[in-house]
Amino acid sequence: MRWYRVGALCLIVLISTRMQVAEASPNDPPSFARTPERLARGKYLTDLAHCFDCHSERDARGNQVPGMRGAGRVLPPEESNIPLPHFLVCPNITPDRATGAGSWSDLQLARAIREGIGHDGRILAMTMPYWNFRYLTEKDLESIIVFLRGIPAVHHRLPNRNLAEQPVTDWRPQVQPPALPFNAPVAARRGEYLVHIGTCTGCHTTADPQNRPVPGMLFAGGRVFVRPWGTVASANLTRDPSGIGYYDGAQFIRTIRTGRVGARALNRTMPYPLYRYLSDDDLKAIFAYLRTLSPVQHRVDNTEPPTLCPKDKNRHGFGDRN
Repeated sequence: MRWYRVGALCLIVLISTRMQVAEASPNDPPSFARTPERLARGKYLTDLAHCFDCHSERDARGNQVPGMRGAGRVLPPEESNIPLPHFLVCPNITPDRATGAGSWSDLQLARAIREGIGHDGRILAMTMPYWNFRYLTEKDLESIIVFLRGIPAVHHRLPNRNLAEQPVTDWRPQVQPPALPFNAPVAARRGEYLVHIGTCTGCHTTADPQNRPVPGMLFAGGRVFVRPWGTVASANLTRDPSGIGYYDGAQFIRTIRTGRVGARALNRTMPYPLYRYLSDDDLKAIFAYLRTLSPVQHRVDNTEPPTLCPKDKNRHGFGDRN
C-alpha cells in the first residue's frame, strides 16, 4: 500500500530569500457568502487545524494572550528552526485592514491557505502547512475563510520576516494524493482527510537533522519539542505495542477529551484543548485511520530521562531501548 509520504513537519522552515514570486492573482472582491452553517463549520475546522496556535501570541505557559487571537506573532527560534538574527513571522490573519488580512480578497486568502502563495505573490515558508491544507474541499475552505472574516479585527503590526540568503534545507516535500485505496473503509478515508487538515504528521513523524522525515517512521513519534513550558517528544501513534496498539476507540476518544492518559496529563504542546471539541464520529474516523498505519516499534516515554535513540537520532525517554 502506498502511504501518504509528505512527512513535512509543521515546524520545518524551508525557503530561500532570493525572492520567490508566484504569479499574482487579481484583487478579487469577497466571494464567499456568510452563513451560520459556514461560520460553525469554519470554527470547527480552524480548531482542528489549530490555526490560532501559530497565529496568536502566547504566554510562557503556551496559552493564547487574551485579545490577540489571530493577530500573528514572530516565531521564536525553537519553533521556526531559524537561528537568530533571522526570524519568521506568522502574519496577522484578523480582518484588520491596516495590519491584517482585511485588505486581502477571499480568493487571495484561499490561495495562501491551500497553495502557499501569499497575497503579494510570495511563496510562503512551509511552517504554513499548505502541503496538507491543499486537501481541503472547496466547501471546507470557504467555511474557514468565512469564519476568519468574522473574528474580531486586531490592529497589530508585525515586522517583515528576516531570512538567511541560503535555504535552511534543500528538501522539498513530495505532495501526493491521499493514499488509502478507494475500497478502504469510509471512516478510515474520512479520518485520513481529518489527519491531513490537523497536520498530525508534522508532530508525530520524526525528522533528521536536515528536517527530512526519517524513512519508515511515519507516525512513530519521537520528534522533540522544546517550549517555555517544557520539553516533550511526540508519541508513537502506530498500532505497535510500543505505540497505541493497546488503545481501543473509547480510550482514544477519552484521551483527546480529557488530555490525560490514565493519571498522566498530556503536554500542552499537544493541542488537545482544541481537539477535544471534535465530534465522536470524527474522532472515531481518525482512530480508524491510525489503525491502518503500518506498526513501527519505537518506544517514547516522556516520564523517563532522555537517552539517544538509534532509530531517530533524537534524545527522548526510552530512546536507548529502541
